[in-house]
Amino acid sequence: MIRFADSKYCFLLCAGLAVSAIASTAVAEEHFPQFKQSLGERDRTVKVVCFGDSVTGIYYHTGGRRAYTKFVQLALEKTKPRATVQAINAGISGHTTRDALARIETDVLAHKPDLVTVMFGLNDMTRVPLNEYRDNLTKIIEMCRAAGAEVLLCTPNSVYDTKSRPEAKLEKYVAAVHQVAQAQQVEVADCYAAYQSLRSRDEFAWATLMSDEIHPNLDGHKLIAEEIVQAILGRRILLKDIPVSTPPIPWTRGKLQKKQPIHILAMPPFDAQIKVAIRRIYPNADIKVTTWETAGKSLSDIEEQAKTVRKMAPDLVVIAVPIETTSSSREQYVRTYSWILNYALSFGLRTWDVIAIDPALASEPSSPEQRTRARLVQQLIRAQDLPFVKRPADNSTPAGDVLKQWIAEQLGKPNTR
Repeated sequence: MIRFADSKYCFLLCAGLAVSAIASTAVAEEHFPQFKQSLGERDRTVKVVCFGDSVTGIYYHTGGRRAYTKFVQLALEKTKPRATVQAINAGISGHTTRDALARIETDVLAHKPDLVTVMFGLNDMTRVPLNEYRDNLTKIIEMCRAAGAEVLLCTPNSVYDTKSRPEAKLEKYVAAVHQVAQAQQVEVADCYAAYQSLRSRDEFAWATLMSDEIHPNLDGHKLIAEEIVQAILGRRILLKDIPVSTPPIPWTRGKLQKKQPIHILAMPPFDAQIKVAIRRIYPNADIKVTTWETAGKSLSDIEEQAKTVRKMAPDLVVIAVPIETTSSSREQYVRTYSWILNYALSFGLRTWDVIAIDPALASEPSSPEQRTRARLVQQLIRAQDLPFVKRPADNSTPAGDVLKQWIAEQLGKPNTR
């Protein structure tokens, strides 16, 4: 059951859900008429700006290449094949609705959007009073409408209950979004309710959508995009099968093609094997490999080591946490392993490559527990939008050869000019 600390929020949300259930067909027909008409027009680029904080922006928690903005674009284009959709990400880490008002002209309205999605709150709840938050959301709506854009308010995702962001306080800010939406007659994509619905059914499944205490990973962003698109179109478009972004190692390949030296940080046994694999394609490559030691280390130890990666700023990180490495619980394993992946990535847009090795490639799982852990690791790696090296099914090729083949496929023929 979803826990509501604020009875006013419970009343408002329950009432809203009841109205929504009765009038779902009407909502699909009545909301965003201009935007839907534009989607059906040929020779026209339809613009969506997703306005928000770090959950909206492109940062480490989704792998540093894309976020829900991209999935909104893909879903709209999937349902409207004739449409050309340009989805613009206007999310900045740490920002509140105060910051939003300061930059809305340049970051949002200058693009002349047809639709603006607005998701703030996780930073507002730490330093913007509730009444000001409501007023700021109202001003954002008014400014977008004055510029000719339709507006969709989005509630933030639910988070781990922490001292800085207690659940009871977040629920008040979520309720404020619904209050403003009702007063301004705009639609809401209730991402908070979607997250809490999953959490009430399966707490662990909810945890696997979270990259850290407050930020969803890429799987979590797919859920956000599904909620946004459903609010726009009135029907669900499933996005879970969207593959990992490509190409897998563009930074490394680019430096090798330019005959520049590369620095690799790699966990054993792939610290030795990665150099061999690259030298098969680029025999004269200048390669420095730093070993990321894992022997005898706990998962928490490896997380502590991961905190040094950004200062090191390598060109390629190879993650291969041993299958034998455990944690106090599977929930803690998810949180700690996710932080290892987070710290291995640059903070914002990806400025070096990170690949992950299937733990079963280095050491075949020897128990049902290890096999379950290996599947969980695969899920977490995909949810971070990272390339994953694994042995093909029914294949006994040695691990080093599997890596060689994978690297050869990614690097292709060297640039000989």
